[in-house]
Amino acid sequence: MPMTEQATGAHHPQPRPRNGGSHPAPVEHVTGAQSLIRSLEEVGADTVFGIPGGAILPAYDPMMDSSKVRHVLVRHEQGAGHAATGYAQATGKVGVCMATSGPGATNLVTPIADAHMDSVPIVAITGQVASKAIGTDAFQEADICGITMPITKHNFLVTKAEDIPRTIAEAFHIASTGRPGPVLVDIAKDALQARTTFSWPPQTDLPGYRPVTKPHAKQIREAARLITQAERPVLYVGGGVLKAQATAELRVLAELTGAPVTTTLMALGAFPDTHRQHLGMPGMHGTVAAVTALQKADLLITLGARFDDRVTGKLDSFAPNAKVVHADIDPAEIGKNRAADVPIVGDAREVIADLVVAVQAEHDAGHVGDYSGWWEDLNRWRETYPLGYEQPEDGSLSPQQVIQRIGQLAPEDTIFAAGVGQHQMWAAHFIDYEQPATWLNSGGAGTMGYAVPAAMGAKAGTPDRTVWAIDGDGCFQMTNQELVTCALNNIPIKVAIINNGALGMVRQWQTLFYNQRYSNTVLHSGPDTPAQQNAGTRVPDFVKLAEAMGCIGIRCEDPADLDAVIEKANSINDRPVVVDFIVHEDAMVWPMVAAGTSNDEIQAARGVRPDFGDGEDD
Repeated sequence: MPMTEQATGAHHPQPRPRNGGSHPAPVEHVTGAQSLIRSLEEVGADTVFGIPGGAILPAYDPMMDSSKVRHVLVRHEQGAGHAATGYAQATGKVGVCMATSGPGATNLVTPIADAHMDSVPIVAITGQVASKAIGTDAFQEADICGITMPITKHNFLVTKAEDIPRTIAEAFHIASTGRPGPVLVDIAKDALQARTTFSWPPQTDLPGYRPVTKPHAKQIREAARLITQAERPVLYVGGGVLKAQATAELRVLAELTGAPVTTTLMALGAFPDTHRQHLGMPGMHGTVAAVTALQKADLLITLGARFDDRVTGKLDSFAPNAKVVHADIDPAEIGKNRAADVPIVGDAREVIADLVVAVQAEHDAGHVGDYSGWWEDLNRWRETYPLGYEQPEDGSLSPQQVIQRIGQLAPEDTIFAAGVGQHQMWAAHFIDYEQPATWLNSGGAGTMGYAVPAAMGAKAGTPDRTVWAIDGDGCFQMTNQELVTCALNNIPIKVAIINNGALGMVRQWQTLFYNQRYSNTVLHSGPDTPAQQNAGTRVPDFVKLAEAMGCIGIRCEDPADLDAVIEKANSINDRPVVVDFIVHEDAMVWPMVAAGTSNDEIQAARGVRPDFGDGEDD
């Protein structure tokens, strides 16, 4: 990625390299590997998730002596990458993962791509074969810089020991400033073994990397004017608001304007779910009120969001009558999918703070928006088409009820990490997110297997908070080996397996669009097995599997036992807990906008098209 690119979100309170100083830094004579560990200590890295191997092995020896850097030995490098992401999302700091060359490095590709899509600040450190062997197809050689170039904010190949401190300082600075994102540092083995000197802070040199954080005053004033002139405005809030730590400012702006708020899947928790102005999540599985508000708006105030296809549906039919104010720290996002009438490049926190001042000035001049008619429509839509679900007729567990009760019974400030699929959407809908950094998920990449390692990383970074992973039986079978890591490293996460015996979201699409031809989405042994129908996945037996990995395993099949099981899981804090919730396989996620169609075609339930009472034939 070119060094001139920046992006959504803002900087984190991560230690930064400093140039110069009145006193020369003390010089230490060390190996490159020792220099690497000292550099990690200086930038404030306190936790590294990784697995050693030949090329990175020199770095693991001095790490053993570090009193500041904790290494968590994972079971698979993908787990290390997602754990670094979960750590970063929960703490606001840069997450760190480490792997050796070859397959160790390539196993990080998925979590790096995931972090890139969701603008998460991580630094991935990989070993590389000796510099003279690069390009010879040496044992376990992989061009990880070339492989990850499209999915990193920047990456470095280090072949000289003296370059290590500067590179680490620059990597952490790039990852955590502007639009956050993943940075890869690939270090040749001979650079780790060579002798060098270490001093801190290093001289850094990042020509062309100057993220613009301060918005243009004229654009801010124009945005404020449009807000007060609009009749049907909507605050369309994306994950950049969370990255910028701008949630307090957002609430002030929302309450000052009185405009409705929608928060994307990546922005849940940026605005309290229970706030009267919050319409919920927009998009393919968004609330009817949120989706419809965007469609019928005359002004979108877009903050740290990117007009993702899951939000817009068929792009040329999205919000057809709306002017667009688009604020983003990444200029490449503005106008990429939807033309902006008022483009604003800047840090979301500074943009929103300036908008508050400008809107207040409009109010003081007697220009106050009147949204009373708009709110009559919005309230009618959300009262007529609220989120809900039906209990299964056979008396089995409803997955929505399971997730809702987990949210209701969870301790205050609980962090929820979700896998990808139906359970992810139900967790987005039926748990209330009142605070930032309480909802972790894979949004842009949609990575199955994200939940368990991300929850592990979040718990490692915030050990005093409860962390629930809401996972599906399909997702869980991709990365559950990290429960061993949790058990052996005193990381007591809680895992809810929403076990419907199928790849649920794909099965839902097959039900709706493929004439109920369930090709390769069944995860159990089939309907001919006694008592197997609607009984979830039993191979493997998740309770026995959890126990084999040093966790507590519990199974819940009866709705009458639901609360007691959840409360038991919440009471166990000395080891990981896995609860296998056997749920009905036919539950579906609603509302829904079919892929490739207009948001105007939203269905509140199967075959139920909302009537918006505006004269349209719905």
